[in-house]
Amino acid sequence: MCHGVDVPVRTRDTSEGKGRKLMAVMRVLSKLGDTKYEWDVTRVDHGDADALAAVQEAERIFAKQRAGGAMAFKVWPGRPAERMDSFDPEAEHVVIVPRVAGG
Repeated sequence: MCHGVDVPVRTRDTSEGKGRKLMAVMRVLSKLGDTKYEWDVTRVDHGDADALAAVQEAERIFAKQRAGGAMAFKVWPGRPAERMDSFDPEAEHVVIVPRVAGG
């Protein structure tokens, strides 16, 4: 299931000469599966109303999940995950994991 604004992926040349995706994604894990929310960071930077609305919705969901005890992490391939306590709209990949009940 995908929510938010689906927009074409834009690329930017980096110092290595390779294109860089400017999409951000937040995945919320739950008993129902994996829900994905996306927004285009470049369009947010340019004040695009739809992209800004997608970020506001992602921030609302982030806050709701965290208030319910979920943990949030920034993740990158080949690097350790970094815990997040506050929403970062420029984080390229965020995973939210629900609180696990033990016993």
